[in-house]
Amino acid sequence: MLIRSKAPLRLGLAGGGSDVSPYSDIFGGAILNATISMYAYTTIEPRNDGKIVLNAIDKGERFEMASTSILEMDGNLDLIKGIYNRVVKDFTKKPLSFELSTYVDAPPGSGLGSSSTLVIAILGAFSEWLNIPMGEYDMAHLAYQVERIDMNMSGGKQDQYAAAFGGVNFMEFYANDKVIVNPLRIKLQVLQELSHSLVLYYTETSRLSSQIIEAQKKNVISNNTNSVDAMHKIKEQALLMKEALLKGELNQIGEILDFGWRN
Repeated sequence: MLIRSKAPLRLGLAGGGSDVSPYSDIFGGAILNATISMYAYTTIEPRNDGKIVLNAIDKGERFEMASTSILEMDGNLDLIKGIYNRVVKDFTKKPLSFELSTYVDAPPGSGLGSSSTLVIAILGAFSEWLNIPMGEYDMAHLAYQVERIDMNMSGGKQDQYAAAFGGVNFMEFYANDKVIVNPLRIKLQVLQELSHSLVLYYTETSRLSSQIIEAQKKNVISNNTNSVDAMHKIKEQALLMKEALLKGELNQIGEILDFGWRN
């Protein structure tokens, strides 16, 4: 038996960073993003030999170990191990034996939310295999907890929810992990024209979003007025982008992107 799952990568079109605590807790955040036809893939093949095999095909990494309730974090595919540990803790209460293979269409640091999308794809496969009842909100929230709390990885919330829901969404973020996902009903011809007007480049460069996010957190905590005011503008950008897409005013999108870039 094979269990397969995939989740879409996303473009963050507006509001990026306003989903990060403590800004979103204090002021509320707003994001507009759209998933694209690039994916993170997961395949699980159950085993009965008491072993766990993790295979990251795109990275060329493969590790085999004895099945236990908690896999040790040693720098080798720790994200997958963290997901497994949480699944055992919350759901199965006992070790599992399986081979798990993953592949992502974009490399880490691409800016397309690849890590969080992979988490959603893996959780989706476990959910199907183990008959775990999880809706989109449940899965996105669990993915956020695995990354941000269990693994202590810096970041916001938009990536997990984009991968879980798919499509074009206006998302709102508040204190106490409250998230509202508003799917946008955009006319098909508008989406097609938007797709025709965009080009996605791979520059073969990367950046550590964690460093950017940590600096942003410090600016909000220290009440850096210039930084906080700029974050307000970036949140406003999400509202402007939402209106432009719903009205089909694609000629305004370049100016809205520039508005966010300058802030």
